[in-house]
Amino acid sequence: MRPVYFWCALILIAAAAVAIAAWPVRLEVETAPVVRGPIAWTVNEDGVTRIRERYIVSAPLAGQVQRVRLRAGDAVHAGVTPLAVIAPGDPGLLDARARAEAEARVRRAEAAQRQAVPHAERARAEADHAENELARVRALFERGAANQSELDAAVLLARTTAESLQSARFGQDIARFELELARAALLRTREGAPADDAWLEIISPVTGVVLRVMQESAAVVQPGAPLVEIGDPADLEVVVDVRSIDAVRIRPGAAILVERWGGDAPLEARVRLVEPQAFTRISALGVEEQRVRVIGDFTRGPSAHEALGDAFRIEAKIVIDSHDDVPLVPAAALFRDGGQWAVYVVEGGRAAQRIVRIGLRGGAHAEVIEGLQAGDRVVLYPGDRLVEGARVRPADGPPR
Repeated sequence: MRPVYFWCALILIAAAAVAIAAWPVRLEVETAPVVRGPIAWTVNEDGVTRIRERYIVSAPLAGQVQRVRLRAGDAVHAGVTPLAVIAPGDPGLLDARARAEAEARVRRAEAAQRQAVPHAERARAEADHAENELARVRALFERGAANQSELDAAVLLARTTAESLQSARFGQDIARFELELARAALLRTREGAPADDAWLEIISPVTGVVLRVMQESAAVVQPGAPLVEIGDPADLEVVVDVRSIDAVRIRPGAAILVERWGGDAPLEARVRLVEPQAFTRISALGVEEQRVRVIGDFTRGPSAHEALGDAFRIEAKIVIDSHDDVPLVPAAALFRDGGQWAVYVVEGGRAAQRIVRIGLRGGAHAEVIEGLQAGDRVVLYPGDRLVEGARVRPADGPPR
């Protein structure tokens, strides 16, 4: 009887081995839950900071410029700080054409000053209107008669018109300075000019700091030769070059998150202008791209970005659209099934495929419009071995 028992036991062991080999193996997978939260669709590009208003002081007449003692970073004050001194050439050597050019520069400066006055008045009227509109919308918002979008639009309009007014006043000061300089240059090109008026001292037209000294050493210069560049480092704006296909979706007032600028926390800015003309730039891969400059203003005071200067590198995220409190699925769980998006959901220890409709995509997550709800657990990085109905074992927890 012993041989019978032996063969029966051997058959049972073989049957068990076959059953174990044929038993479906649970695939170990990474999973993550579908959660609710905010999501934003952003355009991420490198950018630079730029001083909004800058002025290059140039020589108003031909002559010998003395050595410029200023250095980059030195503070200058409007109407006080001397920038350069020029000893003009001998007036007797000037011909009729040179004198005519000097007179023409005076007339051009007078026209520029006349043009700057109504421009500044128009900017002031627009700024006053925007401030009144902001006060009206804010009062309606507090009573619940206006929504957040209307308030944001009014705030943006007030900020934009205030910047335009500042720029117009800057232009008015520059026009006045150019006229005074042109008249002084004309006086010193005439024969019989007093000897004590031979030296022409150029005074700073605006308050700020020296950005660059173009002509540091003493030299003979011609009219229009650049000498010193002046600007206010506290008056910065953000310049971001984006692809033209992204620029068409960006609107004034869109939020900009400035990152990797050297500070501990990101800075906030708002789009002021999307320039209407694109330009061609060669990418790092040698591909021609059409790019558009997006200009933004910092929303906080200069103290928040006082460490930044002109042409400093930044990384910017421009918000195209955003939603609050929506179902979010990890982007690593999505895959294409034909022309649709799909995911695998863990149900009862098995993988079940679901077709989903996706909204905004932002980095590591995507908005779920249809097909999933908060609490569903999806498989991350689904491979070729994973099929409908496959038994799975989450690597981050017990079978579900």
